[in-house]
Amino acid sequence: MFEALKPHVLEVLRDSALSVPERLQEVCNLLHNEIPVYDWVGFYFRNGTLEELKLGPYAGDPTDHTVIPFGKGICGQVALSNQNFVVPDVAAQDNYIACSLHVKAEIVIPIFVDGANIGQLDIDSHTPDPFSEKDERFLEFVCEAVAHIL
Repeated sequence: MFEALKPHVLEVLRDSALSVPERLQEVCNLLHNEIPVYDWVGFYFRNGTLEELKLGPYAGDPTDHTVIPFGKGICGQVALSNQNFVVPDVAAQDNYIACSLHVKAEIVIPIFVDGANIGQLDIDSHTPDPFSEKDERFLEFVCEAVAHIL
């Protein structure tokens, strides 16, 4: 499934008829619609020079978490660690910001431009422990491809 989606991701990101935010929205829609366990897909980006992340394009239920301070929640931790963070069971995490009672698992992959962590791709799932190393590698591919248009 992931290998079949890669060309579609690249096609969306190369579509110069769309603005960058529109392309990112299309990537969110594609992942949300094509991967059954990806119940919420969104981008968070560093808010200028502030030590916080600001919500960008996303697909899924609306969230109140439009700004996340560095260090808070899974996304905020990735902003500091610069490492992928896979959470098989969000209930087992002390520093977790609940977006929905339905969310059971989360995966967050940082996006690097010129070596700097400028944002991240955040995926929530209503399925317990749905993410494998294949998800992680695929989402790294998506983030690397996104970095080229930012």
